[in-house]
Amino acid sequence: MSAQSTCTELVAEVSAGGGRLPGGLECVTGNRIASGSTCPQFSSESIKDSVTQLGTHYSLEYRIAEMKQTLAFLGLWGVLTLMPSSKCSPDVSISEKFALSSLWSSIQEAKQMVDEAYKFSRERAKEDLKKSNASPSDFLKHLKEPVAGTRTAIRSAAYQETIFSLLQKKLEKYWHRHFNITDMLSDREKEIISRATGCDYLTRPMRCPETNPYRTITGECNNRKHPHFGASNHGYARWLPAEYEDGKSLPQGLLQGKLHNGYPLPLVREVSNEIIATSNENITDDQERSLAFMQWGQWVDHDMDLAPMTQTNIENKESHCSTSCNYAPPCFPIQFPPGDPRRRGPGFCMPFIRTAPVCNPTTLVREQINAITSFLDASMVYGSEEPLAKSLRNRTNCLGLMALNQNFTDKGLGLLPFENNSKSLCLFTNKTDNIPCFIAGDKRVTENLGLTAIHTLFVREHNRLATELKRLNPHWDGEKLYQETRKIIGAVNQVITFRDYLPLVLGNVFNKQLPLYKGYDDTVDPTVANVFSLAFRFGHGSIPPLVSRLGEDFKPLVPYSYVPLHLTFCASWRIIREGGIDPLLRGFLADHSKLMKQSQMMVEELQDRLFEQVEEIGLDLAALNLQRGRDHGLPGYNAWRRLCGLSQPRNEAELAAVLRNPKLAKKFIDLYGTPDNIDIWIGSMAEPFVPNGRVGPLLACLIGKQFRHIRDGDRFWWENRGVFTRRQRRILSSASLSRIICDNTHIKEVPMDIFKRNQYPRDFVNCRRIKGLDLSAWKE
Repeated sequence: MSAQSTCTELVAEVSAGGGRLPGGLECVTGNRIASGSTCPQFSSESIKDSVTQLGTHYSLEYRIAEMKQTLAFLGLWGVLTLMPSSKCSPDVSISEKFALSSLWSSIQEAKQMVDEAYKFSRERAKEDLKKSNASPSDFLKHLKEPVAGTRTAIRSAAYQETIFSLLQKKLEKYWHRHFNITDMLSDREKEIISRATGCDYLTRPMRCPETNPYRTITGECNNRKHPHFGASNHGYARWLPAEYEDGKSLPQGLLQGKLHNGYPLPLVREVSNEIIATSNENITDDQERSLAFMQWGQWVDHDMDLAPMTQTNIENKESHCSTSCNYAPPCFPIQFPPGDPRRRGPGFCMPFIRTAPVCNPTTLVREQINAITSFLDASMVYGSEEPLAKSLRNRTNCLGLMALNQNFTDKGLGLLPFENNSKSLCLFTNKTDNIPCFIAGDKRVTENLGLTAIHTLFVREHNRLATELKRLNPHWDGEKLYQETRKIIGAVNQVITFRDYLPLVLGNVFNKQLPLYKGYDDTVDPTVANVFSLAFRFGHGSIPPLVSRLGEDFKPLVPYSYVPLHLTFCASWRIIREGGIDPLLRGFLADHSKLMKQSQMMVEELQDRLFEQVEEIGLDLAALNLQRGRDHGLPGYNAWRRLCGLSQPRNEAELAAVLRNPKLAKKFIDLYGTPDNIDIWIGSMAEPFVPNGRVGPLLACLIGKQFRHIRDGDRFWWENRGVFTRRQRRILSSASLSRIICDNTHIKEVPMDIFKRNQYPRDFVNCRRIKGLDLSAWKE
């Protein structure tokens, strides 16, 4: 550096090291320098020495010569924005304007890139609708497509990610050392970016009403101290730090040859083939659990988390996840291993789209967005965003009702409304009937017929309760009726889940994992954990290969009795044309769930034929689950065992002892090399059940922990004092799914305990014997 350098340059160079120049610098050097004057008395080295004497920590950060050009180019770390108390340069406005101007130019460049990519993606989606057939990946995209506020939140994250990427690349041209751009930005600059992108919605202060007796649709303000806890369109909770290939966002297993704990990760499709694959004929019925048990698990899961995805590629708009075999975010294609019967040669992969990220203003570590509320609040009925919630209501009167289908009924009973879309994807599953998809509070309503049946059941129950409440309280307006009914429906779902469902999942460890309720705790964060979004997929092992529909005598309904599962995905026309929801619900009551066994983890219908409606090649749900865990940066099997206080097997023999299966342990070690590397979903699935439960010790821990948080961190939990009166709580405690079926279908006989395996007619009773809700406790 020249001795004639200006003071501004000297200070900028020191500041480039990552530190802050104290305002007393001129006292240390003995020189008071005017802005722009030369500084022949000392060099940059003397400044560094002086600063070191003051106790600051610059050490190896000094690369003054390397950073000089960079700072001049970017103008992001102007002298006075870094050292407001320095008297070296009084021209504050010029420096600040220069820094802000450069920052805003990067922001505008990034926003333009993102907007153009999204526009291109929309246009391509319109073209895709003109296709004569839909691919399996089209169906999956439809079910995970972001809507309304979720789209806005995802675009904000894309803005932020692109801004950081642009700044990082610009800086890397001049500073050839490892660094994170977020560490280089000041708090003020991060705040500017957060506001410009809209990411400040995550942390924006919120005034919560003190007296509102009802939940918000978005889940905001449930916790008045932390209004964003459990709210929709926020990130999942992390119980363990994310593990990515690059420490920031690249999924593990992406870089071929990269070792993890000394071993490469296997292809997820290879794991699926070696451990998951089960023929449809080689399955075992669960002799103790009904089909309703499996279906309720999915219903509950869809109340708690939804990881949406978007196919928009910011840096390479032409990239298409349905055809590309290259990693081009958000495409993360699943490769077929050699010898896979479905492999069609090089360049052929199974499409996979990464979960959309959420804004993360503090670091570059990728976090995934949960599009729905974390609470057990029946959001799958009512929605998790205000525009959707309003669109689902019947606005033709003031009775607080939910909207019903205007074209069809189910023998006089209501059906869900249709999508307002002439190009609905469900049209592809039957091109002659012209039946679009249904709509509900959750986008996945038409994923399978059983799920559609439960959605329909609870919309009918809402309207039944609202009508009864209107009779009891004629003075209540439509909003009061809607909110009170929504409150009851949410409570009923909580009761059924905790009283009837979870004890059958957790078995003998239920009381340990979910001790008695002690009241609301505002220090508990109910936000759904990232790992739970994978752990709760244990239910995929309970799905049978056929969809059963039974007649009034509980015998197969001819000609619609048993249909292969893959032919029912997004097939809303089957509800309309093949008997409505009653035959499906009878199947729930009288048929078995599949028993998840180590040798029969998942049926072929899911492992090889997922969404195979109109194309020969379906998706592999097991491979998707494994790839999703890597996409989300979830640590391996032993890390979660450690979190739960369980032993961590170090070798094949110890793993065999944990799994009680030497043959399966050998398969795992042959594939993964070490138990540390085993993907969390398949590792936890493989564990033997806890006594009288349907999950192993690790899943019992993770599921129990999540539902504890969901209950204890919910201010509107049905048992929390003040939410309902004592008499109302006593009435709600007797709510049952059996009674809801009796009240909202033409079914006259039901079992008392709906989730346990029941044989007709031995275990069935007339609906008159099932206690209903006495709404007189709600009469004002």
